[in-house]
Parts: sequence; C-alpha cells; structure tokens
Amino acid sequence: MTDAGFPYEDRRDFTDADRGLLATLDPGVVHDDDGTVVWDNDSYAFLTGEAPETVHPSLWRQSSLVAKQGLYEVVEGIYQVRGLDLSNISFVEGDTGVIVIDPLISVETARAALDLYRSHRGDRPVTGVIYTHSHVDHFGGVKGVVSQEDVDAGRVPVIAPEGFVTHAISENVYAGIAMARRAGYMYGAVLARDPRGGVGSGLGQTTSTGTVSLIPPTVDISRTGQELTVDGVRMEFQMAPGSEAPAEMHFLFPDRRALCMAENTTHTLHNLLTLRGALVRDPHAWARYLTEAIELFADRADVVFASHHWPTWGAAEVREYMGLQRDLYAYQHDQTLRLLNRGYTGIEIAEMIELPPALRRAWHTHGYYGSVSHNVKAIYQRYMGWYDGNPARLWQHPPEEAAARYVEFMGGADAVVGKARESVEAGDLRWAAQVLDHVVFAEPGHREARGLLADVLERLGFGSENGTWRNCYLSGARELRNGPFGTPTVSSSPDMLNQLPPEMFFDALAVKIDGPKAWDLDLAIAWVFPDHDARFRTTLRNGVFSYVRDGDGDSGLTVTVPRTALGGLATGDMAAARSAGMTMDGDTSVLERLTSVLDPGDPDFLIVEP
Repeated sequence: MTDAGFPYEDRRDFTDADRGLLATLDPGVVHDDDGTVVWDNDSYAFLTGEAPETVHPSLWRQSSLVAKQGLYEVVEGIYQVRGLDLSNISFVEGDTGVIVIDPLISVETARAALDLYRSHRGDRPVTGVIYTHSHVDHFGGVKGVVSQEDVDAGRVPVIAPEGFVTHAISENVYAGIAMARRAGYMYGAVLARDPRGGVGSGLGQTTSTGTVSLIPPTVDISRTGQELTVDGVRMEFQMAPGSEAPAEMHFLFPDRRALCMAENTTHTLHNLLTLRGALVRDPHAWARYLTEAIELFADRADVVFASHHWPTWGAAEVREYMGLQRDLYAYQHDQTLRLLNRGYTGIEIAEMIELPPALRRAWHTHGYYGSVSHNVKAIYQRYMGWYDGNPARLWQHPPEEAAARYVEFMGGADAVVGKARESVEAGDLRWAAQVLDHVVFAEPGHREARGLLADVLERLGFGSENGTWRNCYLSGARELRNGPFGTPTVSSSPDMLNQLPPEMFFDALAVKIDGPKAWDLDLAIAWVFPDHDARFRTTLRNGVFSYVRDGDGDSGLTVTVPRTALGGLATGDMAAARSAGMTMDGDTSVLERLTSVLDPGDPDFLIVEP
C-alpha cells in the first residue's frame, strides 16, 4: 500500500483532536477490582514523531491521533472522554445532572471516565443514559455509570433505538464464539504495543478487557423526528437502522447546535463487513441516512461529534464532512453494482475501484478500519452471495484438501517454498502468502513454510494503512511462530444473557445442538418464564430443536426460569441457574439428555493452519 500523494501537510485533525482538552487521566491505566489491568492507554506512548519503517505513515498518523486521551469540551455543556476504550463516552449537562452517551465496553473504563469528568465538572448525578446503537462498545460499561436499582426506580431513563436489545444480544450470542476468536486477530489483542506490533485499529486503539454489563432500555426511539427532553435537555432524533449497526440513531441537541452521529460518520472509512464477522451492512441505506441527516440537521449544527474520534467544528465544515462521508459509502455501493452488472466478481471489482480525488484528499475517508477492498467484496456478497457464477468454482475442495492437491501439482512442499522465496525477493508478497498458505494447510508441520509465511504476513502488516489488516497479518504471524493464542476477550456476559428473550434463548440453544448425536433423541420440555409471563413447549426430534409458545402436548419435565437464572442456564452452569431460582418439576433426566448433545463451540479454533 502506497502513501503517494497523501496530504500530510494538512494538520487540521491534530488541531481538532486537541481542541477543548481539560485534563488527562494520569496514569492512563484502568484496573478492575482485583488489580488486573483492563485498559492501558499509556502503552501507546511510543506513537510520537515520524513513522518507523514497520508502520505505514498514514496509519501511524491516525494512531497518533486516536491515542490522545483525556476529558474534552465539545461545546459548553457537552464533554467527551476519549482514549479510555475503543470508543468515546460523552456527557451532556442538564438542569440537575448529566446525561451519559455510550458508556464504553467495560464497567471499569466507564467508571474511570465518569470519575475524570466529575473531578473537573463537579459531582453531578447521572440523570439519563443514551445508547446510540447496539454494539458492545457503546453499552457494555453502563453499570459503571448507573445502577440497575436507579433505572428500575425510574430515576434514570435509558434511551436507545427500537430493536436495541434484540440486536445487541444476537450479535454476541448466535455466532459469538467465532466472532470473538476472530476479533482477537482484528484488534491485535495479544500483540506487543510497539512499532513492530499493535499500533491501533484505526477506529480506536483496541478493546478494553473489563466487565461487560447491560441494562435494558426503558425508552425506545422509534421514529425520525421524535423529540425527548431529559433533565431539561432537548433532543431530536433520526432513525438509522441497518447502517453501521442494525439498531442505530442520530440526534441533535438544538439548544447547543451540536449533532451526535453515533458511528455513521467517523474519521475513517468504516466496515461494511467487519473482519471479525457480522451481517453485511447496507451502504445504500447508510448513504441515504447521511443525506437525510444533512437535510434535517446540518443548518442547525455548529459541531458534529461521534462515538469514536474527535469532533468537527464549523457550519461549513460540518456540511462538507458529512457530505464526503455520504459520498464515500454511496460511491462504493453504486460502482460495485455497476461493475457486477458488467459481469465482474467481487474480488475483481475490489482491484478496480478507485475513490474520486475529492475523497482521496480527505483524511477521514481513508481505510484505517474498513477498506475499499473488503467493503467492495461485502457489497458483492450482499447482492450476489458467495458464488461468483463460474461453475468451476461451484463445488471446490475445502482449504485443507485443496492445499494438498495444489502442493502436489506444484512439485511438493520444498519446491513450493523455494518458489515462494523467489516471489518474496521479487516483492510479490501477496502471491507468496497465497502459495505458502497452501503449504501450511497441506503440511502444517513444515517449519520452513511456517517461518517464511510468518515473515511474509509480518511484512504485509508493516505496509498496511488499515489498522485491522495490520493486526490480522501480525496476529497470524504470531500464531505461526508461537501457536494459537485463543480468544483473549469475550463480549458476551451473564448480564447480557440474562436479558435474552425466551425466543432468542431457544434460538441460541438450537444452534448448539450436535445434530448427529441427537438423531435418536425424542424429548419434550415445558418452560415457564415468569418475568416474561410466557410459557413454551420445546421438542428435540431428528436433531432439530423447536419451540412453540403456549404449545400443547405432553412434556416429561417443566422448567421454570426467572430472568436471573437465564445466564447460568445459557452457559450450561446448572448450579448457578438453580441457585438463581431455576426449578424443575418432573423427570430431570430429560434436561440432562438435552444438555448432553450441546456443542459449546471452540473459542481456540485454528485459523492460520488446518
């Protein structure tokens, strides 16, 4: 990746990133109650001066900006703490207290941010919480700023877009094990923080590793134009579902001429399909929401801020920034559709699309977190699926089987490694990685192939402008050299699982059934969920787990599950579920037979080797 023509002389971002600084957390380290470090922003102190050879200069610039930490004034009455997690936490002062926007990932980092705010703005009580959208870095720390008791008592409203709970939980439960394992690569969780390791992920530096919590919303925002006043603070909302998150919203503070854009306009090209895995996002809808936001709010805003990065000030600057962000997603969408309708495949289109000059000149459109390359492939996938139309690619061998055949065709592992070295010397690192991948999958114990592939991935990482690409390359190199590091962080938690609606609990159970092991089972269970005033009958037949609300029929067992017991039941901790109030009436062996065919998944599955 080249940085030719990048506007390094443009230093406005550094001015904006420093604007309004009131204080920093010193040291910039957060611990949990046991003294374990869950966040260490000081580990990025090396991000100063000129970029070393091992980091793309543009990514070094971005990381230097994102690593800035402290309490900042956005406008009078609105403040942000940045640099204490992957995301920002914002504070809006009301008549009697403060409204918290997006309380980070972890209870510990959110509490530290609130303490920093209070140490300079007074010990104001929290009088409201807003979740801008359904990703864990925007709600996981909520119990660090407010208690469940205060919310239950009606003292603190929790405001979120309609559908928040369903989407917040489903993303972290259904495919949560696989996503969490891959997120370890994407965020460089185990990489050393130095010029040869983790320098950040472009959107934020990395993820905190503290306690994830969840308090369900008490106020749903369901329509554009909806208005709300909390603690004397007026807000006007715009719905943006299916953009960067399936449940997301923007809102204007009209009395302060300040616009919060959640995560739909940041100082980077965002993901349409995150490398950890997710449903493909809709760039067409994303661009339309930005057009609508410009029409609704741009003439009434002097500053736009988001849940990542630094604000943009000035009426003209706000309109230009939002317009370029809109064009960024619309251009990728429209040009991908144009080219796929000419018969090009996703991987081909990804090599063909070049952003217009006006977009290339703007730093905030650069691919530090998303990239044109993997976004274009995501758009193709959204419209066309995995099959590119060529029947020769309709029924290919899986990687391990294909690798053995490729290596045999190419003259054996040693010959392929020798040819790969020639490609490395010629500078063709992409091809070297591709062929060495075949050798490792054909012969995972081939030390020379593993070592050379690790070297190639490392060089690809050093040259990447994209923070998540760098992290993935360097994490792969690390595992080739040192073995798998597993899943360092898990975003799911008992707090989240306790909020599962019964239907989502059953859906999560169904995807864990080991089909072949369950072929001969014929089980029926009645379930009672008193907190949901709901009864279900489930069956397990032919390896398929099904549920019906108020279903008729005999059941050998009735299980009563209060909300507090759902987390233990969902994780298979029956002792915890029973101690939290779960009761069983009937033949308890029925539940034992059901749980005996559950496959918990493997958080340590292999990625760079078979």
